[in-house]
Amino acid sequence: MNNIGKVLKTFSATKDSSGLPRPMVDKLNLIVDFGIENDKFAGKKLDQTVMIVGIQSYEIAKQNGIDLEFGSLGENILLDFDPHIFEVGKQLSIEDSVIEITQVCTVCNHLNIFDKKLPALLKSHRGLYCKIIKNGIIKENMILKG
Repeated sequence: MNNIGKVLKTFSATKDSSGLPRPMVDKLNLIVDFGIENDKFAGKKLDQTVMIVGIQSYEIAKQNGIDLEFGSLGENILLDFDPHIFEVGKQLSIEDSVIEITQVCTVCNHLNIFDKKLPALLKSHRGLYCKIIKNGIIKENMILKG
């Protein structure tokens, strides 16, 4: 497996948070057949328990005059590369954990709160949903292999 990039930031929608941007957290504890520990979406839609987004999505917004705070796209993991280069079914290792891309995240109208142009701009760069294949802790600066 080759090094393909690294984790820039991690985010989790805690039970006492709502909406976007998602709060930044020090680490994510990924649990197979459950989701992210303490995340309000854990235990639901197991094929969508982790969302990854590349820094390019924020750069696209910025190039179009929309300055977004990290976490605004609803991601759990912000990456230093564009994960959209991979197909559904691709597995990514982050230290001990393994996630598998299950679907491209559709652009939702929640992004309109930031700018009405944003959903159209990020149509093909909104993020990717993943399921957890192997438990593990994910933190900033960890290397992804694929």
